[in-house]
Amino acid sequence: MKFSVLRLFRPRLFDALQGYNRERLVQDVGAGLTVGVVALPLAMAFAIASGLKPEAGLFTAIIAGFLISALGGSRVQIGGPAGAFIVIVYGILERYGLANLIIATAMSGVMLFAMGLLRLGSLIRFIPVAVVIGFTNGIAVLIMVSQIKDFLGLDVKAMPADFFGVVSTLQTHMASLNPQAFALAGVSLLVLAAWQLLLPRLHTQQPVTQKMSVVPGSIVVLVGATLAAHLLGLQVETIASRFGSIPNTLPAWVWPEFSWDTAQFLLMPATTLALLGSIESLLCARIADQMMADGPYGDRHDANQELMAQGIANLVTPFFGGMPATGTIARTVTNVKNGGNSPVAGMVHALTLLVVMLVAAPLAGHVPLAALSAILMFVAWNMGEWREFIHLRQYRLPYRATLLAVFLLTVVVDLTVAVEVGLIAACLTFIYRISNLTRAESVHATHYPVLSGFEFEVQAHRLYGALFFGAVKLIEAIEEHLPSRAVVLDLKNLIYIDSSGADALLSLARACRKKQVRLIVCGLEHQPLDMAKRSGLIEALNETDLAQDLIHGLGLALGR
Repeated sequence: MKFSVLRLFRPRLFDALQGYNRERLVQDVGAGLTVGVVALPLAMAFAIASGLKPEAGLFTAIIAGFLISALGGSRVQIGGPAGAFIVIVYGILERYGLANLIIATAMSGVMLFAMGLLRLGSLIRFIPVAVVIGFTNGIAVLIMVSQIKDFLGLDVKAMPADFFGVVSTLQTHMASLNPQAFALAGVSLLVLAAWQLLLPRLHTQQPVTQKMSVVPGSIVVLVGATLAAHLLGLQVETIASRFGSIPNTLPAWVWPEFSWDTAQFLLMPATTLALLGSIESLLCARIADQMMADGPYGDRHDANQELMAQGIANLVTPFFGGMPATGTIARTVTNVKNGGNSPVAGMVHALTLLVVMLVAAPLAGHVPLAALSAILMFVAWNMGEWREFIHLRQYRLPYRATLLAVFLLTVVVDLTVAVEVGLIAACLTFIYRISNLTRAESVHATHYPVLSGFEFEVQAHRLYGALFFGAVKLIEAIEEHLPSRAVVLDLKNLIYIDSSGADALLSLARACRKKQVRLIVCGLEHQPLDMAKRSGLIEALNETDLAQDLIHGLGLALGR
């Protein structure tokens, strides 16, 4: 029993610590410290953009970040609050309130853990790329739109959750634009862009810039904007002026009011959180695998273990004042690039944030919200895959329609609706394409002279592909035009038959029996043979109506 439990739940930390030495510890500590610095402004910015207090992001990065690293299935993945959740969390808060956000996040944690326990990690890869790109780009647009208020320093007490409501509110309050906040945000955005574009080109030429490139641009903007606002006496809104001081202690356990009536309304939001979290974390883990492939510690992540760790983190964190968490691409890439080689780096990142919060929490209150909005806009821009819109002409109409539909629905309607429509569209497209690959070819006397003179008495058909519910029309067409003597079906090239396909074959067998036409089936093997046995098709046929191949089947039909 103990062995089976270890097989189902085995964090990658157990394997990573085998052969662990001082050199690797130094690398992990250095990477963890760097990632902690990168995560600090992002954690606060994501929480504020989601409608929560900044400490909610810090609590999430500390608690969920530690749990995901300690219990996860990846050596280097860093967990914490992510930009992809901003729109969903804000919508849940506006519609259901904070207590129900805690419940929805915990429900998503249970779903994630169950997905990992049931070994469903690999199924996430079946979500079409068009759906992923569509809602990723849509979320990026919504994040940028949501930050316009603080970017311009508008005097808006509360923002609506829907896209058109946000646009209308921004337009109504445009007269309250704060030039100082706008200038500070604009300069911050320019510094972020310059830091990302110029330093990688210069660091190979100048040793000074090589050291500067280690420092994340978000920290440079955070510190620079805070100093500028203080020294220049800028009249801009800060974290403290809106939310009060950030606590320098971890929160106590909070148990929200719970009822089953509430839970049923939260099922869809919780499912969306779980689905998005699983996609984001496993996509991030795959990117980390690719980056670690050539290194000494490169190995594939365990998708199911990662989902279970994400589930535990999302089940625990909300009761300590946190928000939904998942694997984060930017922080994971930073971890790998700075030498992180085991989950210890992610645990150090969480402890780094804890120390910073305990020691420097009062200083964070002076951070201008305009600077955080610039950081979030920059993150959202890098988050989107905008080139895919330019390359749409290269793809077929179903791909383009699915991507654009998911993108527009994400922006204009709702992320949950967008994912549902995208998955339905992708499934229908897949069914249509597979049904077109399934075909039936009539066998003629030109290729089989034995049929010469018997064309109206005996029909023979070869079936290719998968005989499933989307392709049963092929069998129905044969049933509508039965010959007078025998029908020969060569199923050797069928790779799959589902229950609908088996039912169509049984219907054909009954129609042949009713009209006294002999049905001969050839070449049943593997899964089609198993389905024929389980569905009763073999029992419906006589032993003399089963043939090894088409030649044998034609001989039986002609009595030779």
